Amino acid sequence: MQGGQMLLEEPLRLSSVLTPSKPTFFPSLTKIVGTLGPKSRSVEVLEECLKAGMSVARFDFSWLNDEYHQETLNNLSSAVKNVKKLCAVMLDTVGPELQVCNRTGNPIELKADDHLTLTPDLSKEASAEVLPVNYAELAEAVKKGDTIFIGQYLFTGSESTSVWLEVLETNGPEVICLVKNSATLAGFIFTMHVSQVHINLPTLTDIDKQVISTWGSRNNVDFISLSYTRHPEDVRELRAFLDKQNLHETQIFAKVENVEGLKHFDEILQEADGIILSRGNLGIDLPPEKVFLFQKSAVHRCNLVGKSAIITRVVDSMTDNLRPTRAEATDVANAVLDGTDGILLGAETLRGLYPVETIKTVGRICAEAESVYNQPLQFKKTSKYVGEPMSHAESVASSAVRAAIKVKAAVIVVFTSSGRAARLIAKYRPMVPVLAVVIPRLKTDSLNWSFSGTSQCRLGNVLQQEESILFWPFLMWLVRVHSVDSLGSH
Repeated sequence: MQGGQMLLEEPLRLSSVLTPSKPTFFPSLTKIVGTLGPKSRSVEVLEECLKAGMSVARFDFSWLNDEYHQETLNNLSSAVKNVKKLCAVMLDTVGPELQVCNRTGNPIELKADDHLTLTPDLSKEASAEVLPVNYAELAEAVKKGDTIFIGQYLFTGSESTSVWLEVLETNGPEVICLVKNSATLAGFIFTMHVSQVHINLPTLTDIDKQVISTWGSRNNVDFISLSYTRHPEDVRELRAFLDKQNLHETQIFAKVENVEGLKHFDEILQEADGIILSRGNLGIDLPPEKVFLFQKSAVHRCNLVGKSAIITRVVDSMTDNLRPTRAEATDVANAVLDGTDGILLGAETLRGLYPVETIKTVGRICAEAESVYNQPLQFKKTSKYVGEPMSHAESVASSAVRAAIKVKAAVIVVFTSSGRAARLIAKYRPMVPVLAVVIPRLKTDSLNWSFSGTSQCRLGNVLQQEESILFWPFLMWLVRVHSVDSLGSH
């Protein structure tokens, strides 16, 4: 089992528990992705989120529309200008998400041991007896004994808003289930997840293509989170579509959230620019005792090949509370010790009561874990994986990190045009920031000319160690490389 490595210097470490942490220029090397929504979309709150350490702003298109998200993005643009700190933009696709439709919005009380029918007939009104589902082939996909999850837990972090069902039988297109726990379903749409069952829907849906070709293209997004990635072909299809939209520099983060994606993880990792381990759905598809094994193994694989790994669902309780539970705080730290590059906050910042405090708290935990991260061990593992003879680029990158360790350097500065060199150095996990000085390239055509380089500055935003500087003639901007920003005005 990989990951979870830390340096422990006794008795100094125990005594340091009571010693206040020293403030640093870079509070945390681990990036924080914040999902923007009702509680985190005003200019004032966004300014505080950026100051607190938010590196990437995630826009989830599984709810609300283009206009709503555009207004939020415009507010983010204003906040970025005001605090002079860039922020990346991540578009999260809907994918083959199954939903229960509740047109009235009335709460639905479900009782344990009752029977419930799932129907593809969307004209029926949702009730405690019947729930309409937006998937006509559900009865063909499931069998007796399968587990179905329905509810708002993935958004609220509260189990009382979710129900577990056991499939008893199918009746034509309908599925008759046994309710396993009492719960109240509230809202107009409930997410449905069928454990370890293939859903015959495309990963990149027509809705996703429309959003990317309009909102995504208009705002030149930096990252696309491809929900429910199941095969490497899913990533290749999205990349081909992005090329058609002239989004050549947009990076693809494959969101692995079911057993199907887990089985093809290595092939997906090879195609994607980074991985998001969606522990919400994974925790439904996998037995709880297996989730940590996948997390450690997947993050380790990402570390070895130098691709970003982002973990979700770490401080659910902060959706409603000012402090995380002790288990959650430990979970965040262990994710960093495993080698995680970023922490993704969902409901905590989207609809949570304390979005700014959540970002600050997670950042402090990450910084504390980074201070005891066993970097020499990770360096040896990565070097061994790369093997010999090394390529010229790998040799220079690993040597730079080794030299920084030997001389106890405060920072590693890299001059680059593409950003690749900085990312390669960050792959070796130096315990100091990597500052990428991006040299812009002049682009010309018959009508005008422009400099490139801002996107390269931003695209290191999800690698743990990397920061960046954009070097223009006569001007140098210092930005966090976690601040990959797709806002055209910056």
